Amino acid sequence: MTIVTATACLPPAFAGGLRNVDNASPQEVVDGMANKFSRGVANTATGWLELPKQVYVTWQESGPTKGILIGPLKGVGMTVVRTLSGVGELATFFVAWPGFFEPYLEPPYVWQKE
Repeated sequence: MTIVTATACLPPAFAGGLRNVDNASPQEVVDGMANKFSRGVANTATGWLELPKQVYVTWQESGPTKGILIGPLKGVGMTVVRTLSGVGELATFFVAWPGFFEPYLEPPYVWQKE
């Protein structure tokens, strides 16, 4: 009885299962496509910002020595990952994958905190 009551109180996105194209309004689908496209543009254009970000984050978490030595390596790797994820989102912005137009990476943008 408690499960039935809890399910009835959930928002429609959760009560009917996971959000997908079949149970979303046309406006939600278009919004999802637009958000995925804009994330793709942003991550393709700003992927290089991962280099200084990873130096800074590693410096803050592990000290200046690791920040100088390890930070650039992490930055180069994350630059490639973020830029390629942006290209992937641009190429597939019309596909509701993964999830319902969810971002490929967390955080979705380089300037957001992890």
